[in-house]
Amino acid sequence: MAEAKFLRGNLFGHVTVMSLTASIGLMAVFIVDFVDMIFISMLGKAELAAAIGYAGAILFFTASFGIGLGIAAGALVARALGADDAELARERTTHALAYGFVIAVCLSTIVWLSLSGLVALLGATGETASLAVHFLQIIVPSMPFLIVGMMGSAVLRAHGDARRAMMATIAGGVVNAVLDPILIFGLDLELTGAAISSVAARLVICGMALWPLITVYQGVARPRLTGMLRDLGPILAIAIPTILAQVATPVGQAFVTRAMAGYGEEAVAGMAIVGRLIPVAFGVVFALSGAVGPIIGQNFGAGDMDRVRRSFNAGILFVGLVIISVSAVLFLARGAIADLFSAQGLTRELIYLFCGPLSLAFFFPGVLFVANAAFNNLGKPFYSTFTNWGRNAVALIPLVMIGSWLGGAQGVLIGQSLAGAVFGTVAWVLALRVIDRASGSDIVPRQEIFGREGRLMTLFHARR
Repeated sequence: MAEAKFLRGNLFGHVTVMSLTASIGLMAVFIVDFVDMIFISMLGKAELAAAIGYAGAILFFTASFGIGLGIAAGALVARALGADDAELARERTTHALAYGFVIAVCLSTIVWLSLSGLVALLGATGETASLAVHFLQIIVPSMPFLIVGMMGSAVLRAHGDARRAMMATIAGGVVNAVLDPILIFGLDLELTGAAISSVAARLVICGMALWPLITVYQGVARPRLTGMLRDLGPILAIAIPTILAQVATPVGQAFVTRAMAGYGEEAVAGMAIVGRLIPVAFGVVFALSGAVGPIIGQNFGAGDMDRVRRSFNAGILFVGLVIISVSAVLFLARGAIADLFSAQGLTRELIYLFCGPLSLAFFFPGVLFVANAAFNNLGKPFYSTFTNWGRNAVALIPLVMIGSWLGGAQGVLIGQSLAGAVFGTVAWVLALRVIDRASGSDIVPRQEIFGREGRLMTLFHARR
């Protein structure tokens, strides 16, 4: 039932449908996190909101592995489908999921054993640090299920099945939304209740993502040792640089959290609220990398570079339209948003700052997401590593430090936005050059980096 559906049809329409459906699924999860923050804020304990802020930075780091592994699995499957090789797509899916689960188990174990040190590294102290560690001790063991679920959803999108990928995360969001008030308020579990509901949601996301791959696409087979060894190279060739690229964002966020910690719990709470508002408001932008990637990957697999270029441009246009529309809504609703969290003082000021000019600046991270999709699917995943670390370290650290010195807590957010603008522009220019070079050469992608007999092969072969 495998079909390369993106080789024909209107590209902006494909981008729109894939982005909107993917974003609905993403926002289902993000909205629940947003509601978590509302519920916790209603308890009237600033240390609880701050604890979620610190925990969120660490969970963002762990989720980055899932995003990176999902991008690798999706890119390989999309290329195989574009080359009309359903058997290779099935094998790539099976082996990628197996490797993802093993990596996730190892990572979750390391993180769980290091929680106290990681929370302290972010600047949390006293009761706030203890609450953050407690929250994470419950959630972190469920990481393997979330990562496998994220990879399964990415493979569904590679098949062009945006609806089922969306439903997996929606189902998880519904479970979380139902359990949250019951556990937080009904059973008076507060932070513990929020953590338990998140674990339940992750289990549901995993099951809902794998079920259609198995039953509808027959896309998962029994892993074979020879196939696992053969596919290790192609998977790691994309996964390693992509994971490194994804890890850059939580590292940058950790630095921002540390900078905010110097301005007190009001500043950290404001940053935590903004951090949950961003994916809810711009969930469709966050979804672009996973949405545009299969479109680019299938057409690259088919050797149609003209559609690859037009897919990239359609993604950029889509970003611009979304940012302008959402920013206008945020500006008009900034007072209501602040009131929703009973935000006062510095916390309210930070919310107003984001809902004003800084939301427009999110155009550049959106461009970066589209560019990363091009890099990861055109055989240049290390370019994603370069641009993401450039944004979240090379530019972010000095700009946040300067912003903090000149403008206090508000300056921290401004510095973070400027870093996105600098490397969003760099990524845009670099992606266009990658596409132009691929278009001007006489090579097309070969699906197998390692041949079926296990011997090393080249990534490209001459266009016939």
